[in-house]
Amino acid sequence: MSTPQLSSSQKRILTSLVNLADGEARAVRGKEIAEEIDRNPGTIRNQMQSLRALQLVEGIPGPKGGYKPTATAYKTLDIEEMDEPAQVPVENNGGRVDGVNVEEIDLATVHNPDRCRAEVTLRGSVRHFSESDRVTVGPTPSTGLRLSGTVDAVDADENTLILRIGTMNTAPERSAG
Repeated sequence: MSTPQLSSSQKRILTSLVNLADGEARAVRGKEIAEEIDRNPGTIRNQMQSLRALQLVEGIPGPKGGYKPTATAYKTLDIEEMDEPAQVPVENNGGRVDGVNVEEIDLATVHNPDRCRAEVTLRGSVRHFSESDRVTVGPTPSTGLRLSGTVDAVDADENTLILRIGTMNTAPERSAG
């Protein structure tokens, strides 16, 4: 099956569903998604019809019903589905942000110290972040990478922060013995 092409709205709704469902066995209600992305619940219901037709969403009926993303949803969004992902902490203006984890860090412009930027893709809501916020990410589990900087932009469709990096370091290597 080829990867479906999603509209910006569909992608944002599906990303929100994946983030809200992450690690939980329960179905996510349309109202929760609507609140997360500041849309009308009716809009969410309408879009869910098309996402179900694309086999990206499973509808769960009943009083505890809602929606669950399918394995195809994770593939379409190019998100690795994990039972227990490593936790990479994120701080915003000095306080830890709960419910947010780092999916990917792309250091595309690290070669230019005057324009050093990182694209940080998150699992969880980006609505906690605004331009000019001071953000610290890490340490990462394998290298101990920790970077701090200022938010230049928030891309809600891609669930990504663009950071102007102020500092970047790794944990010192542990000596054997």
